[in-house]
Amino acid sequence: MAEALARALREALPSLEIREKEPMREHTSFRIGGPAELLLLPGSGEELEEVCRLLRHWGEKPLILGNGTNVLAPDEGIRGVVVFTKKAGAMSLSGSTLTADCGALLTRLSALAGENALTGLEFAYGIPGTLGGALTMNAGAYGGEMKDVTARVDFLDGELCLRSESGEGLGFGYRRSRFGPGDVILRARLTLREGDAQTIREKCRELTEKRRASQPLDLPSAGSAFKRPETGFAAALIDEAGLKGLCVGGAQVSEKHAGFIVNRGGAAAEDVKRLLELVQKRVYERSGVRLEPEVRML
Repeated sequence: MAEALARALREALPSLEIREKEPMREHTSFRIGGPAELLLLPGSGEELEEVCRLLRHWGEKPLILGNGTNVLAPDEGIRGVVVFTKKAGAMSLSGSTLTADCGALLTRLSALAGENALTGLEFAYGIPGTLGGALTMNAGAYGGEMKDVTARVDFLDGELCLRSESGEGLGFGYRRSRFGPGDVILRARLTLREGDAQTIREKCRELTEKRRASQPLDLPSAGSAFKRPETGFAAALIDEAGLKGLCVGGAQVSEKHAGFIVNRGGAAAEDVKRLLELVQKRVYERSGVRLEPEVRML
């Protein structure tokens, strides 16, 4: 089935990048995961839309991912079709409005805004994900989040109807939005503000230094392992439970930042899952706080 589908896609979309039995570890920041039966890399929002419609015609429901930065892929691989949007990264500016395809990297969006003396996206500089993923989870850092700058989102709903949402219709909250597994974000319009280019550069540099000083950027991870609980902070609760450096197989609670789980080398998905569960158990036993994973389990 996968071979026949690949042939049909190549005939319909000659420019579409198609890989068969592609290791997911090559496409996830954890560097973990077995082969995807069929992996697609559309080059634009328009091509992504066409891919989704063709797959629907074949009765396939794809797994849509951005840059693979907050996911844990299974060791045994993934049957069916995986679509990464990270090559659909077109961006354009009109005044203080930045329009971009879903696969645009947040750091590139932030840099483009800064180069044009537009403020509002400094918090995103250094976040390794894509625009689509950031909108889905309302990504944020250092006091800023996507809801602050998002004006409109174009997407396909579960029936592949092209829709647009803005304002309260985006349903933004802490690490959530109105976009669910059945929706496919195609592009978005961000509204920024005029600022001072030098001030923006200095802010981006300051946040980069903070990340380098506090986060284990030298080891594969999926960013923050747990969402912020209602009481306290995940990293502090994990640290207070004495769990820094705790290992299960090749997975480890970072010795630099307790909120990160890192791949020390050769970690399996099962190692990470067991470590997440162990951290949850011990933190709850000590503090009564139930931590919720922020990493998406595929």
